[in-house]
Amino acid sequence: MPNRRSRLDIMLNVLLAVKDGVEKPTRIMYATNLSWKPTQNILNDLVRQGLIRELSSEKEKRTKSRYVLTEKGEEVIRYFEKAKDLLAIDIL
Repeated sequence: MPNRRSRLDIMLNVLLAVKDGVEKPTRIMYATNLSWKPTQNILNDLVRQGLIRELSSEKEKRTKSRYVLTEKGEEVIRYFEKAKDLLAIDIL
């Protein structure tokens, strides 16, 4: 049985997905292999911490949300990539 991902791993996966251009919540959910409720919780936490920013546009009857990486979010990604390089961790 594979190991469960930590909350930190999931948050980093979401940040990397947003960095790679995945902007819509449903696409982020698919890219990070999460279900809807955990995706919403993680996105809300990342917005609250200032790592991503939510852009909303009201078109038709629905509010469309998109997410973009902030400078702080980019710094977090760089920090963890540098730490991974220093530790020479092989990711399977």
